[in-house]
Amino acid sequence: MGLAMTADSSLPPLDEHGHLADASNWSVQVAELLALNDGVELSNEHWELIDFVRSYHADYATAPGMRLLVASVKRRLGPDKASSRYLYRLFPDSPARQLACYAGLSKPVSCI
Repeated sequence: MGLAMTADSSLPPLDEHGHLADASNWSVQVAELLALNDGVELSNEHWELIDFVRSYHADYATAPGMRLLVASVKRRLGPDKASSRYLYRLFPDSPARQLACYAGLSKPVSCI
């Protein structure tokens, strides 16, 4: 993710992976800036998944890696939204990592 390289002073401090250094700095505006820095304009489809990942984190205190993300999305949002094709269309660099980033969470443990 390109954020570690940016000097955008409107973003709060980021960690070495481009995620928020302090999750309490998350806001809708910060999520939009993080996404725009990656060339992603957040739509309702993106927000549905960002909200899902934030809810998942509230329940399990972790961001899901890709396999767990797909399985959890399938259970909660249905099989059409749980396909890798759908997730990569919305989050082309790495769905699990980008979702965690835009949701204000640390990089998932199982992500490269």
